[in-house]
Formats: sequence, C-alpha cells, structure tokens
Amino acid sequence: MTVDAGVLLGEDDLAAVVDELAARISADHPEGVVLLGVLKGALVFTSDLARAISDVPVIVDFLSISRYAPESGRVRILKDVDIEVAGRDVVLVEDLVDTGLTLAYLLGHVGAREPRSLEVCTLLDRPERRIVPIEPRYVGETVPADAFVVGYGLHVGERYRNLPFVLQVDREALAAEPAGCLAWYEGGPRSSGRGGSRIGKTRC
Repeated sequence: MTVDAGVLLGEDDLAAVVDELAARISADHPEGVVLLGVLKGALVFTSDLARAISDVPVIVDFLSISRYAPESGRVRILKDVDIEVAGRDVVLVEDLVDTGLTLAYLLGHVGAREPRSLEVCTLLDRPERRIVPIEPRYVGETVPADAFVVGYGLHVGERYRNLPFVLQVDREALAAEPAGCLAWYEGGPRSSGRGGSRIGKTRC
C-alpha cells in the first residue's frame, strides 16, 4: 500500500530555517546560550542548530519525557537536565509545539532551576491547536492544525526520524501502513519551494 505525502520542508529549506533561527538566537544571547533539546524528536534539529550558532558559546543538553496523558494531565521526566542552568540563558528546543500542555510542564520544570532567561525554539508550530497560551520566541515554520509530519527527527513508530526533510502525510493512511513512505529513502527534493505552494502530493 502506498501513502500520499508531500515535502513540507526540503533539505535546503531546513538549512535556511536553521541558519535564520541560529542568527536570531546568537544576536539575543551574545554571552552564550544553553540549548536544551527535547528527546527524541528535537535531536536532529538541536544538533544542527548548535552547529549553526558559531559566533557565541553553546552548551547542549537534553531532556526526555513520557507522552502526555490526557486522562491524568501528567508527564514524567525520563531523562533530566544534567548541567547547571541557574543564572544562564536557556533555550528549550522542540521539534513541534502543539497544544502547549507538555511544553508548559517543561517550562515550569526548567524554570524552577532559575535560569537567567528561558525561551522556546521550535522547528514547527501548530498554534491553531494551542490549549495553553504559549508563544515560542523562535519558530521555524507554522503548520496547519491538521498537518501530520514525519522526518528530520519526527516519527511514526520510530520510523522516518532520519529522513533529511519533513514530509506531510496522511495520518490515518500511514498509521494503517507504517512502511508506506519507505520509498522516500531513495531521495527527495532539496527544496519544497517555500513561499509558494509547499505541499506537492506524491505517492510513496
């Protein structure tokens, strides 16, 4: 079975987004910055962002949390921050900000450690689905409420994290056929044509 998908952000698009966000973070934090990536989704993005911030000191650490449980309203910290962030400028790096519920928990958790400043950088943002009124300071791309994406750290059943671009896919179709986009490993376009029509449907 094949699954409809289209490139939301190609390799060149992602490089441009990372460079733009890195420049803004550098300008806002001339004394250096701590990047806290949220595992596993933000691993690739955090790594590229850290390398792109080349003109100020960067410290990188990661957190890992359990999936948000709607019935209890709780998440659990699976891996906490290892470094001391008190008195430092910290940027929490996310792959995708959605309802804001998990992010609100993380901001409270990290904020309790008394950083000098605490901001959010996200590759993708779905503000239409926001429940908690959080506005990330640094946003790579805004996506529609119904957009389901994989690649560049984002996954379905741990597949597709290592694709070098972001695909928008049919959620139900991919859930029914998790291997439905493996053909994208044969290569994809370097650019999605940002600024124009970005989603070109392709059969995986």
